[in-house]
Order: sequence, then structure tokens, then C-alpha cells
Amino acid sequence: MGRLFGTDGVRGVANADLTAELTLGLSVAAAHVLAEAGTFEGHRATAVVGRDPRASGEFLEAAVVAGLASAGVDVLRVGVLPTPAVAYLTGALGADLGVMLSASHNAMPDNGVKFFARGGHKLADELEDRIEAVYDEHRTGAPWERPTGAGVGRIRNYDEGFDQYVAHLIGVLPNRLDGLKVVLDEAHGAAARVSPEAFTRAGAEIVTIGAEPDGLNINDGCGSTHLELLKAAVVEHGADLGIAHDGDADRCLAVDAAGEEVDGDQILAVLALAMREAGTLRGDAVVGTVMSNLGFKIAMEREGITLVETAVGDRYVLESMKEHGYALGGEQSGHVIVLDHATTGDGTLTGLMLAARVAATGRSLADLAGVMRRLPQVLTNVPDVDKSRVTTSAELATAVSEAERQLGSTGRVLLRPSGTEPLVRVMVEAADIEQARAVAGRLADVVKSALG
Repeated sequence: MGRLFGTDGVRGVANADLTAELTLGLSVAAAHVLAEAGTFEGHRATAVVGRDPRASGEFLEAAVVAGLASAGVDVLRVGVLPTPAVAYLTGALGADLGVMLSASHNAMPDNGVKFFARGGHKLADELEDRIEAVYDEHRTGAPWERPTGAGVGRIRNYDEGFDQYVAHLIGVLPNRLDGLKVVLDEAHGAAARVSPEAFTRAGAEIVTIGAEPDGLNINDGCGSTHLELLKAAVVEHGADLGIAHDGDADRCLAVDAAGEEVDGDQILAVLALAMREAGTLRGDAVVGTVMSNLGFKIAMEREGITLVETAVGDRYVLESMKEHGYALGGEQSGHVIVLDHATTGDGTLTGLMLAARVAATGRSLADLAGVMRRLPQVLTNVPDVDKSRVTTSAELATAVSEAERQLGSTGRVLLRPSGTEPLVRVMVEAADIEQARAVAGRLADVVKSALG
């Protein structure tokens, strides 16, 4: 069995790769591993379980809840809420474990399961490895120790989680959004109720699209991976800005009043300057990844803000933030972590804080985002290749060296295997978009031939 856990939990096609049996088994294994680690010592264990609106989430949630309760864990079922809401509630309720069922921005047939430790933080790699090992051991026949009688877990719905999370979002805003008109694209996902409620309570006039989830339409032509509808809606309604989430609302991208995209790097730049002004940008530093746009790096250097780089994945951004005490970090894709208020990327919180900066300054989003010039960047996904050989292929190394020589100091190349999908990502950055496209195309061809 290959490693189940990727950079963001376990994902796959629901009922094919991610089955009820697998999900139940992982939940039981997680309960046993955390019990062995002493997490439950001295008290009765509690878990918070949430999901996005995917149809498959209904039976997978049942499997998770059954697995946890069978292992003696009491379950608070919060229903359809964003990933960051489950993380927040895990911490706020003093739960020992959080479980979120979602495949984030992936298409509807996929689903995923991710675990949060006490406090709402993602599990450490070693705990995930241990859960996987324990699951595999029992999958092949070793019996579980099972509680009986009063020792089994109890299950109840925790409907209060919605209001509790929205109140948290409003409570951490630096100022209200009165006078702003905002279009919200909810991707027919987990924030379809939360985000409109939060923006409305904060004082904004809102227009919503993609806010009618039916279990089948999540991420379908809308949300942060498909900004066309949002761009058109912002212009049509004369809005000040637009906010787009993905299926589980742990990320946020934006659109300015002219319908132009504002990506995660630009959002980070705007928030970094706002937080420094407020005295909350600890160390005058922001954490990004190796995928951060070169223009972001240049802007932060010019503004006297240190950019700390990590591997791709918000978990690695978070690890660096926690290790060094930084307050702000994120990814170009729109995962933004404001560590004083969230333990993971929170798309609704990010959108609220970005809108709050527009309201507080009276400046347009385009003007604020203009602090950085986004250099042309081309990202090509190459599927159906052996992504494990990205770092060992001599042919690929030669091609990358030649590409870097052609680009010189005004561009760069990054090849990396996807942590959640069976493909290799080729990223090329250059001063000229046509050059970036040409270099990316050549490298994609080499990836196919060398790793296919």
C-alpha cells in the first residue's frame, strides 16, 4: 500500500479510492493513535466532525462518526461548514480531534478526509504515518480493542457551530465593511451560508453567486478555480470587489472593481502592509512558498518585509509560522493564514480582512494590490507520469538547467510532483509571457518523455 496521506489529508474518488471502509478504518486508527499518544488521558475523548456539501460526504461522514464512536470517542457533528470552521471549533470547544470531509477544489466525484489535532492544528507527519501504519495492521486482520456498554462514543448534532464560527469571524475584524458592495462566489461549497452571513453582519452589501449547493455542483464552473463568473458579476453589479472561495473555503482569491484577478500573493502583500501598520506583523516577516511570484518577493524586499520561503503546501507554511512566531503566511493559490485568528487557511476570514482594508483606507482594491507587479507565470500540469522521479531524472535536470540559462535573472523554473493528484506541475516565470509559455511547453514535453 502506497502512502495514503498527501499534503492535505487522504483524497481520492469517493466510493472507489476513498471508500466507507477506508474512512471508517482511518477514523478508528486515528482514535487509537491519539489515545496511545496520551491525547485522551484523564477524560472522555471528543471529536468535531464536519463536511462540505458533496453527496459522497453524507455516507463518508456516517463512516467517520461510526468509526470514532466505536472507538469510544464522543462526536459533535457540525454538518456542512468550511474546513477552517471545523479547525476553529475543534480548538474553541476543547475537542481532542477534528475531522473534515472535503476534497477542497477538486471536482465533485472526489472527496477527502483530514484530521486536526487538539487546538485545531493539522496532524504532524509522524502521527499521520502512525495512523496509516495502525490502519494497515488492522486492515489485514489484527483485532481492535473495542469499548462496550457505556464506553462507546455518543453522537449529537452541534448546530450552534455555525453562529459560533461567524461570531468569531466578525469579532476579529479590525473595522466594519459599511459602504462596500461585494460579490461572493461560494463555489456551491461549504461556505455557501457562512460567508454571506459574515459579510452581511460586517456591514457589506452583498451579491452572491455559486451559493446553491445541491451535492453535485461543488466547484462546477465557479469558485476560486473558475473566476470568469465572478469577474463578470463584479462588473455587472458595479461592486467594489469580488471574493471567490473553493469547495471547503480554506482559500480566497479576489477580483477588483474592473474585473481583474487579485491572487494570493497580492492579497498577502496587501495584508502584510496592513498588519505592519497595525503593529501585528511579528518580525516584519511574511511566510510564502517556493511558488510565490517573483514580483511578490521584489515588493516585500522594497517594503522592508522579510519573505520566508517554504515547500508548497499550507501545512509547511503553518509549520514555519509556528516555529518562528510569524503572524502571516500563505500561498499564491489563496491559502492565507492569519495565525492570531486561525490555525489553517481561512478563505472567509481572508476575504473579510481584505475588504476591511479597502473600507479602512478608502482606496480601491486595484490600488492596494498595485503594491506588487505580478510577473508572468505559466503553470502546466503534466498527468500520467511517474512523479516520484522528478528529482532523479538526468534528462529532466539537463532540460531545467538549459531553461534556467535562457531565462537568466528575470525568471525561474520550478518542477514539483503534486501532493494531491497524480501529476507533475511545471511552473515557469519570466519577464515576458510568451517566453514563459514557450519554456513551459518545452519542459512539459521533456517531463512526458522522461517520466512517462
